[in-house]
Amino acid sequence: MTSRDPVSPHLRIVVVLSATAPGADPDAAQAAQARRSTALRIGLLESGYDLVASLPADIFLPERIAQLQPDLIIADSESDARDVLEHIVIATRDARRPIVLFTEDDAPASMDAAMDAGVSAYIVAGLQAERVKPVLDVALARFRREQKLLDELSDTRQKLAERKTVDRAKGLLMSRYSLSEEQAYQRLRSLAMNKNLKLAEVAQRLIDVEDLLG
Repeated sequence: MTSRDPVSPHLRIVVVLSATAPGADPDAAQAAQARRSTALRIGLLESGYDLVASLPADIFLPERIAQLQPDLIIADSESDARDVLEHIVIATRDARRPIVLFTEDDAPASMDAAMDAGVSAYIVAGLQAERVKPVLDVALARFRREQKLLDELSDTRQKLAERKTVDRAKGLLMSRYSLSEEQAYQRLRSLAMNKNLKLAEVAQRLIDVEDLLG
């Protein structure tokens, strides 16, 4: 997500539209899409949100998302939600963002696939102007909670990896110089302070040199 405050009313939103289903009446599909788009625009306008673009779900979507840098993505897919989701997942692979999906596709498989793909809210037959703001509020809250958990998990994994690196470096020093564990740790700590580096960075350099020299 971008650095903008996710609860700001000036949220930058991109809407992704799905293609007309094969075999559908073009005039009827266009009229239905117009009704849905109008309801969505009214809901966003009344909520004070900034709709920066409406984009088709095609191979160019990742590039356009990267250029626009929206805070939230709304997918409007009347049918076959999985098709539009494939493009959105690719477009947000390197930078997670809240995704809200309005659809008429109530197939359990589609819903499961959407949630697995990272959709924050999957709304079936619920694209009415008055529902837009509460749906987005819930989606943003859920995204923030999930992002916090992911950040905490990433931080825990990093600390565990650093501790393993330090332990391995201590073992090398203990073996090479017949040091106790505390002496090896203090030597690493002194090196880190002298070179103004993190303990794990000094430990990794020591391991790299040991691997290089065999």
